[in-house]
Amino acid sequence: MQRIMTSTALLFAGALLLSGCAAGGGASTPSADACETVKSEVRDISNGAQNVLASGGDPSEVQSSLEDYSVRVTELGETTGDAASTELEALSGALDDAAEFAATLPSDPEAEVDADAVAEHQTAIQDAATAASENCTSE
Repeated sequence: MQRIMTSTALLFAGALLLSGCAAGGGASTPSADACETVKSEVRDISNGAQNVLASGGDPSEVQSSLEDYSVRVTELGETTGDAASTELEALSGALDDAAEFAATLPSDPEAEVDADAVAEHQTAIQDAATAASENCTSE
């Protein structure tokens, strides 16, 4: 009877150990998780900001949306520590520049908008987002 209980206990302990390994227990570090968060959030922010610029509309709403994205980047930097901190600052700067540009957009929906300037801001946001994703350190 004692052998059966010992064998069962060992079998159960082994199963728990294997299930922990299969679930990734201890395999990822907080920094690696932080980088995944940075990559996911930066992609969402970049896409959203570029779409806001492309869609146009009320300049104050565009500006407000871009400022909100900049705040999200700042908050992301605070929660992820050093993971791509310099690049996140650059992304926040690109969003702030785009928000300032949005304030200069005409409020008349029929007015002509400088498409090249919009494209330049979209490119600056995309480049900064790409740098933040690519340079995230997971040490």
